[in-house]
Amino acid sequence: MFRRIVLQLALLGGLLVGGMTVFQDRLLYFPDKATLESVLSAAPSMGLQRWPAAGEFRGLMREPQGPARATLVLFHGNAGHAGHRAPYADLSRHGLRVILAEYPGYGPRPGDLGETSLTTNAAETIAMALREFGAPVLLAGESLGSGVAAAAYAQAPQAVAGLLLMTPWDRLENVASHHYPWLPVRWLLRDRYDSQRHLAGASVPIAVVVAERDTIVPARLGASLYAGLSAPKRMWQVRGAGHNDWLGHVDDRWWQEVVDFLLQEGRATATAHATGQ
Repeated sequence: MFRRIVLQLALLGGLLVGGMTVFQDRLLYFPDKATLESVLSAAPSMGLQRWPAAGEFRGLMREPQGPARATLVLFHGNAGHAGHRAPYADLSRHGLRVILAEYPGYGPRPGDLGETSLTTNAAETIAMALREFGAPVLLAGESLGSGVAAAAYAQAPQAVAGLLLMTPWDRLENVASHHYPWLPVRWLLRDRYDSQRHLAGASVPIAVVVAERDTIVPARLGASLYAGLSAPKRMWQVRGAGHNDWLGHVDDRWWQEVVDFLLQEGRATATAHATGQ
C-alpha cells in the first residue's frame, strides 16, 4: 500500500512538472491579439502614430512638442499589447520621442513567443530606431520588458545610451521560484531572461524602479539586479505601490528626475569615453 501511494505521488508529480514544462509559455506570456486596423484607428485619439510609417508594423510612436532630446524605445510587460501602454507616451512631455514597441505574437504582429524571438526582434527594432532617428537611443522595459531590454542591450550595447528598468528582476528563475517554491524551476525554465548576466558589463546609465509592495516581481529582485550593476546607476523605490499600480504613485516631476538622470549621466559617460578617462 505504501509503495502504491509513493508511485501515485511520483506519477502525479511527474505529470505536474511535465505540464509546467509544456505550458510554461502560457504562464509567462499573455498576449492580446488585435487587428492592425483596430490598433491604428485608436492611435490618433492617444496622440500616437504608426511606426515605422510604412512597411512592417513594429509599434506606436509619439513625437515631443519640440526637438527630441532622445528616442526612447519601450518594451512592455507580458500582458496586452503596445496600444495599452499609451500612458508611457506622456514621456514625450520631457523631450523624448517615445516608441511603444510591439512584440512578435502580440497585437497585430505575427510571430512566435519566446525569449529568442522577442529579444532578437527587439534588437532589430533598436537598430531601426537608431538608423531613422540617430543617437541617443534609450531603452525602457516594464517587468518582462525589462528582461527583453537587457537582453537586447547585450546584443548591441553600442546602440544604446541608457536603460530604464521598471519592476525588473535579476533572473527569471528567481521570480518563478517565488511563485512556485516547490518546483525545480531552474531546470524546467526554457526562457531564462538573465538580466543580471546581460547587464554585467554595461557602462551606460541604468535607472531601476521597484514597487515597494510588488507581489509579482518582489522589490528585492530589482534591488538584487541593481546591486550587481557596475554602470552609473540609480534606484527609485515607489512607496506603497504594487506591480500593476505604481504608475499612479508617481508624477511629472518624478519622471523628469528619471529622464534627467539618464540623459545627464549618458552625456557624462560619453564624454569620459571620448577623452579616455
